[in-house]
Amino acid sequence: MAQRRRIRFPDSLKGLAILLMIQVHLMELFAKQEIYDSLLGKISLFLGGIPAAPVFMLVMGYFVAFGKKKPAEMTLRGIKLFFGGLLLNIGLNLHLLYNIFFKNWDYNPWHFIFGADILPLAGLSLISLAFLQKISVRKYWIYFVLAFVVAALSQFFTPLQFETHSFGYLLTFFVGGTSWSYFPLIPWLAYPLLGFGFKLMNDELNLSGFLQKTRFKLIIAMLALILAFTIQYGLNSSSNLPIYYHHNFLFFLWAVAFMLVWFSAFYFIERKFRHTLVFFYLQFVGKNVTAIYIIQWLIIGNIATAIYKTQELDQYLFWFLNITIVSSVLAYIWIKIRNSKAPSK
Repeated sequence: MAQRRRIRFPDSLKGLAILLMIQVHLMELFAKQEIYDSLLGKISLFLGGIPAAPVFMLVMGYFVAFGKKKPAEMTLRGIKLFFGGLLLNIGLNLHLLYNIFFKNWDYNPWHFIFGADILPLAGLSLISLAFLQKISVRKYWIYFVLAFVVAALSQFFTPLQFETHSFGYLLTFFVGGTSWSYFPLIPWLAYPLLGFGFKLMNDELNLSGFLQKTRFKLIIAMLALILAFTIQYGLNSSSNLPIYYHHNFLFFLWAVAFMLVWFSAFYFIERKFRHTLVFFYLQFVGKNVTAIYIIQWLIIGNIATAIYKTQELDQYLFWFLNITIVSSVLAYIWIKIRNSKAPSK
């Protein structure tokens, strides 16, 4: 029972992160440009920024440490995620690729096929963690140090640095520098490294008691105050997508501070409302995050080709509600089918 309670919280976090990703995908691709450029658009991009992908990757790192799989298993899973991400790129852009190849739309199809999105990042991150597991002991401080080093390396790369480079398609996945690189390994590997390290630190120090202490609450209150005075920086950096995707070390530090406050607030909310329907749903989404993520992108990506940046605010909300429902239902059906075909133990 204790183990299940430890898993419930990160599952809920991951579930909320995916819902925030859905709304930001719709803001980027469906909403009219004036909505995208408005304060509401900035808030949408902010919520689809730090509370989404960084949280998702950090929690992924936590679960990797929790699972204690062998490096070979992690590597194989990482390879599957990487190439699965490329297949998803093709699937979500099928409508667009059809128009490029058969209606002569003037776009480079390889930019969409080899886009460095979050699934290839997750795959490369798993492979990286497997390699670290192979050569290092399970000491949490090693992963924290590496996270800060990886984040600091981002200072050497800029958003369009390798746009015309001979190895641009390869560099896209590792250091970015192209317009079709959204989640390059540098700096984004820093977040699963933090999550992995946090799980090891929790195992060693048992942090649950510290979360209840006044000293911790004072630290969080101070961080919240700093974030409140610098929120404009967070909003501007999150809503400028090239800067967000290739963010620097300062933004990484800001994101870590934000996540500490976000996790702390969410922790106490989850404890109070964990038995409500909302949190049961978030846990379902979090546990089945890959299926829901793939389904929502297949729907959004192909519809976006037809209605790109044409939707009013009420239509945007309509799409968010319905795509979330349809993605959840289809994921539930897929999981039931998959489980029914699985061999009984």
